[in-house]
Amino acid sequence: MKSPTPAQLRKLKTAAKTAAGRAYAPYSKFTVGAAILTSSGNIYSGCNVENASYGLTNCAERTAIFNAVAAGEKKLRLQCVVVYTPTDMPTAPCGACRQVINEFGPDARVLSICRGQGQIASSTRELLPGAFGPADLA
Repeated sequence: MKSPTPAQLRKLKTAAKTAAGRAYAPYSKFTVGAAILTSSGNIYSGCNVENASYGLTNCAERTAIFNAVAAGEKKLRLQCVVVYTPTDMPTAPCGACRQVINEFGPDARVLSICRGQGQIASSTRELLPGAFGPADLA
């Protein structure tokens, strides 16, 4: 899959940072924003939404992907995922998010950024080696 253009990457980073500011994280105080670029060229964002019953919490990455599906991206293919945390060190997606990213973008580029200088640049395959997806179930 092709990499996002510099302009698309700037938009993704801005959207992820903006989304982090909308997070509902009263328990952990750990706000996360994510933005995805689809193969159709659309950008969707999402934030983490916590719940007193912690297992019902939804991560920013999954929220962004689910927003794309809810917006009508019927053949959703992720090109790039950007995750933003207002921390000194970047944070990679959790295991559940890695599996959902794989479902829609096994070849996607994944970039974790933070307010500090660090970043984690990887691919879905690097983050989730040996993953299974829709093709494996056919």
